[in-house]
Amino acid sequence: MRKLIMIPLMIALSACGARGDLNPPQGASLPVAPRGAETPPNAEELLERDALAAPERSVELRRRSEEREDDPFDLPPE
Repeated sequence: MRKLIMIPLMIALSACGARGDLNPPQGASLPVAPRGAETPPNAEELLERDALAAPERSVELRRRSEEREDDPFDLPPE
């Protein structure tokens, strides 16, 4: 009985992830072209992130324990 309910539910949920072109809502438009650009960017160009918006992570693992340096801002609560 439970399987009979779960199968249609899974099929319905899988249809929720429809993919298509991104378009602005009806009555709205894309942002104006930035200063110096000849044409306004399309939806795909607006989704691209520059290096400052998504910096590369540097994960430096500690191999051994180290003494912490004195932190002048680590003050007790007043």
